[in-house]
Amino acid sequence: MFHYGSGNYEAFAHPRKPEGIEHKHAYIMGSGLAGLTAAICLVRDAKMPGENIHIYEKDPIPGGAMDGYQYQMLGYTMRGGREMDNHFEVMWDILRDIPSIENADYSVLDEYYWLNKDDPNYSLCRVTENRGQDAHTDKKFAVDQKAQEQILKLYLTPEKDLEDLSIEDVFDDDVLNSNFWLYWRTMFAFENWHSALEMKRYMQRFVHHIDGLPDLSALRFTRYNQYESMILPMVKYLESKGVQFHYGTKMDDVQFVIREDEKLAQSITVSKDGKSEIINLDEDDLLFMTIGGLVENSSFGSQNEPAKLNTDLSDDGGWSTWKKIAKQSDDFGHPEVFCSDPEKTNWESATVETLDEEVFPYIQAITNRNVLTGHVVTGGIVTAKDSSWLLSWTINRQPQFRDQPDHHALVWVYGLFTDREGDYVKKAMRDCTGEEICEEWLYHLGVPEDQIHDLAANHCNTVPCMMPFVTAFFMPRKKTDRPLVRPEGSKNFAFIGQFAETPRDTIFTTEYSMRTGMEAVYDLLDIERAVPEVWGSVYDVRDMLKAAVHMRDGKPLTEAQLNPVEKIALYELFKKVKGTDIELVLKEYGAIPEDYE
Repeated sequence: MFHYGSGNYEAFAHPRKPEGIEHKHAYIMGSGLAGLTAAICLVRDAKMPGENIHIYEKDPIPGGAMDGYQYQMLGYTMRGGREMDNHFEVMWDILRDIPSIENADYSVLDEYYWLNKDDPNYSLCRVTENRGQDAHTDKKFAVDQKAQEQILKLYLTPEKDLEDLSIEDVFDDDVLNSNFWLYWRTMFAFENWHSALEMKRYMQRFVHHIDGLPDLSALRFTRYNQYESMILPMVKYLESKGVQFHYGTKMDDVQFVIREDEKLAQSITVSKDGKSEIINLDEDDLLFMTIGGLVENSSFGSQNEPAKLNTDLSDDGGWSTWKKIAKQSDDFGHPEVFCSDPEKTNWESATVETLDEEVFPYIQAITNRNVLTGHVVTGGIVTAKDSSWLLSWTINRQPQFRDQPDHHALVWVYGLFTDREGDYVKKAMRDCTGEEICEEWLYHLGVPEDQIHDLAANHCNTVPCMMPFVTAFFMPRKKTDRPLVRPEGSKNFAFIGQFAETPRDTIFTTEYSMRTGMEAVYDLLDIERAVPEVWGSVYDVRDMLKAAVHMRDGKPLTEAQLNPVEKIALYELFKKVKGTDIELVLKEYGAIPEDYE
């Protein structure tokens, strides 16, 4: 059984090779971050021979949702982008041992650290309104006393009491109309009907970054798109170790032997080019399964064609296979909880390639930064708060692709409400071509209306992408709706990825996928090293004080709206800590003023 740990003692230890590892074989379903991490842990920590590891991927290239690719007849595409945190402990544990593909003397972590140290991320304009005008949220959360109480109550409510509840069940308009919710929902892609349990996890997981939410200074980004910056180095490392990649190969089914006290994966059925193969397993074989999938059934449109909304899961791979697996044991989760209502789990993104610099003046008027310096531009998303699609957009460091033409820039745009009519293009986002989505974006940039069509049609190429299940994991759920990474009684298999359950960490992050991959390997092989625990800011009084004060837009707790009895109680409490270290901490983090008596 694996365990969690923190500190250098566990982090720097090198585990010993498990007995008999050279005779074991591993089968990994999916080449996203979870699958690649599992393979790296097998090679690096378990010392398994690379040729004994097989990664099956239904697509022609690796990476799963971590994509970034130029299609010959379509253009550049990035279905999404991941915002990263300096306390993604598993991620940095892995990437410190993965050589950069640009300079093998450095690790991916080295590159990333130096980049963000030299060019720190922050936004100069987080929210716009009235067609590109700064909304002047002024880094304020604008949550009143009632909203603060609702947020604090959710923060402190046990997860078991939040099962199957939505955010609307715990927040009313005092929260949902605040700047706090505008920042939060657009940064993390939460909808009002999503899970209150997941919202609570996010608040606790990232309490140390509450102060960086309004200007996105909490975030870190890679140099290029995340496929080139992260996936390719991991794949190259694994290939150098002899790991076998099988592309265009889909897992169709898994058969288990289930007894009262144990569960054994007995065989897997995979298919390629219409031909099926059954691979028999025994207790010396290990199976790691990526289930579900946030980009399953995603489809690209083009400059002149809308992206299709495809909700048929009859033969998609990730979901249909999980449904077959789940029928064999209640311990294998309940996929229908997450994938049965695509109207509540879809949104659409688009990759805009500017073909020259004609649009740049409008971008720079908002960002106050030059687009082509190679440095931070937007510093994260910019949200048009009065957009009927709730449109957000971002420009990361350019170029985003190593082969990107000079003077071109890539913009990532997404909308949370794909069924609503646009403000300029009088169509639902999901019905729009790439050109029309670009027109709507240009409208909210403040481009004069008589120039919008020409710029979208002749100076940009836009590729839309519809993702029906991209926020499926945010649907209200019970703890048991996601299977444990290693279900009770499992002898030789584990679930990995965004729909496997591991405590405290938050889905829709690179860290979550990688954590499940590491936990799966460490647990099945009893690796003699700790999995880095989720960063413990939720237990740090300093982070909680800092967050509480920033949520009050810098006002100390002594200015809270309290009744006379509460004010007396608070005063008596502060009297008791006067002259102690507690008083010093309260003052250091702004909970009480320096001159408070």
